[in-house]
Amino acid sequence: MPKLQNIYRVVSNEKLCPRFYRLCFDAPSIVRKVQPGQFVHIRARDGLEPFFRRPFSVCRAQKYVEIFYEVVGPGTGVLSLKKKGDPLDVLGPVGRPFDMPPPGIKQVVMIAGGIGVAPFLILSDVLKKKKKLELVLLYGGRTKGHVFNMKEFRSNGCAAHVATDDGSVGTRGRVDKLFAKINPDPKTTFIYTCGPNPMMAAAQKFARQHGIRGQAACEEVMACALGACLGCSIRTTKGFRTVCYDGPVFDLDEVIFDS
Repeated sequence: MPKLQNIYRVVSNEKLCPRFYRLCFDAPSIVRKVQPGQFVHIRARDGLEPFFRRPFSVCRAQKYVEIFYEVVGPGTGVLSLKKKGDPLDVLGPVGRPFDMPPPGIKQVVMIAGGIGVAPFLILSDVLKKKKKLELVLLYGGRTKGHVFNMKEFRSNGCAAHVATDDGSVGTRGRVDKLFAKINPDPKTTFIYTCGPNPMMAAAQKFARQHGIRGQAACEEVMACALGACLGCSIRTTKGFRTVCYDGPVFDLDEVIFDS
């Protein structure tokens, strides 16, 4: 049985914008196995502080594994100091991945908020190979400093639309202001969403109004990432489920988004 936990080497760790970083590490075994929507669980450093690993959606897996993160606490603070060649203790890939769009789907809409855009780059890498799909990204951030560059998405053939709370980039307002950019058809449209719960709740409401199917990649603080501790449990229509083991991907209509 292949090992889930291994030590890999950092290839690069760059600051993309005032808030976000991209870290690449050399992990051929993960590149071969990972699927869009799965994540890796990284130990920031040895010792007791920070004690728990941190989960990160895989942003891309081509030559190297890439993660996209924001510095929000001691764990990601330590991660931002990693240099080329540094060892990285990684558990993964883990979690339920995205399902591919069902037969008959022509328009795939990815709705993301902030750091929640991470799993959609690897998803667009896969979906761009399906020539008949129209790919749309609706992306919201707080300010210009919280917005990921759309160049790579557009290179994958995505029509990318951005909204910021303060209007510093794109449309002023929340990401739901961008819903008018798509033509919802219950027979040919499929939604993927990842980001803050209020944003995903808005995507769920929109999907229900138009009878559209979809999936949500949920984000929670995790300890074990293997479904043992139950610390990342969320409410769903099927009862409490763990984000790390039962998810992080769930059917969009299944999740009960607490505000």
